[in-house]
Amino acid sequence: MTDKVFYGAVVLTDRVMENGWVLVADGKVARVGSGAPPDGERIGGPGALILPGAIDAQVHSRSQKGQEDFIWSTKSAAAGGVTTIVDMPYDDGDLICSAERLKAKGAAAAEQARVDFALYATIRPDEGAARIGEMVDAGAAAFKFSTFGTHPQRFPRIPPHILHDCFAEIGRRGLMAGVHNENDEVVRAHIERVEATGETGYRAHAASRPPISETLAMAEVYEIGLDTGCDAHVVHCSVGRGYDMCAAYRAQGANATVEACVHYLTLSEEEDVARLVGKAKINPPIRPKVEVDALWRHLAAGNVTIVSTDHVSWSEDRKSDPEMLKNASGVPGLEALYPLLLKGLVEHALPLTWAARLLAENPARLFRLSDRKGGIAPGRDADIIVARRDPHRYDPGASGCNFVAWSPYEGIEMPYRIEATYLRGAPVFDGREAGAPGAGRWQKPAR
Repeated sequence: MTDKVFYGAVVLTDRVMENGWVLVADGKVARVGSGAPPDGERIGGPGALILPGAIDAQVHSRSQKGQEDFIWSTKSAAAGGVTTIVDMPYDDGDLICSAERLKAKGAAAAEQARVDFALYATIRPDEGAARIGEMVDAGAAAFKFSTFGTHPQRFPRIPPHILHDCFAEIGRRGLMAGVHNENDEVVRAHIERVEATGETGYRAHAASRPPISETLAMAEVYEIGLDTGCDAHVVHCSVGRGYDMCAAYRAQGANATVEACVHYLTLSEEEDVARLVGKAKINPPIRPKVEVDALWRHLAAGNVTIVSTDHVSWSEDRKSDPEMLKNASGVPGLEALYPLLLKGLVEHALPLTWAARLLAENPARLFRLSDRKGGIAPGRDADIIVARRDPHRYDPGASGCNFVAWSPYEGIEMPYRIEATYLRGAPVFDGREAGAPGAGRWQKPAR
């Protein structure tokens, strides 16, 4: 394989090398430098941003049977500069709660995936922690739980005593536990109150899941993590108070982390949910602009661990009910993740190095992939994207790389466009077409 040289403004975790280059050999980063580039096939050029491929820590490829699967989720990922997805275990009709199911999912995904993937696992409440060891051995990257019962079989609530048992076992095996943070009792009580008022419009969703439902659940998660010694990760937080809590627990010695989905950094209730209604229904809900501003202050302060999408491509009929609470929760976002974060960083006058940390270095560390993933550095996989300043209005149907043609981000002006995506030095998106299925590999955590 001919050596490749990516050159332009190279974005590292601690600096941007304006006249930089990255030498890639045998699928790995060989050297990083500045000035005159070495010999090799040259990619990029003046005006190009050379960025690490993103690790999207929260993807639901199989939440709706007959929809995108890995064949499409990883196509969107490649088009958006995401070179590794971490897929959630709540597959429609197949909860990933045993080694057998995890292995079967990994084998099927490997045939379809255009980019790399890692897999969350989970449990059945009636089995508790019994199968965690076998799933660790089978290659689970982390474990996902919920303090709210979305569905008793597909997406069950895990009560605190079982959560404690699971955290203890996961901590003993050296992995991270991620939790969907909504207090079950609070949400159910508020849903009843909203329904009693007769409110069915866009405000109904946020009213049914107030901020206290998130922060109460986060306290439970972090306390259990602290008591068991398990790394405790909250997989999404829409309110500034939650990031205050995470920082406080870290100051007390807990290995507590928190994730900001890109929709919480981009959309607001009064500006976007009001016009999009069901197409902006997400759990936890999109909050008012004051909370969006608070999240950006926390990001600038270093209190956001990673940024993700919580991507799911529901069919449009499941997002178009005029009664807000009847819509499915979640939105597609893989293709828009990198451009949206770059847009936000530019608008908040923050360095692009944050993109390398929040989308590559930190998620690689969370999922124990830092031996091969996590940024542009010698010895790591050459997962590299080339972006270029090219202001344009986002059109989710334009690329042909998304299973659904709707998006809550449609019409947003993006300052940068993904020009090419490389996985281990091989092209998986050329600015127009995504590569063939089967290029992606199952990434299991370093043991």
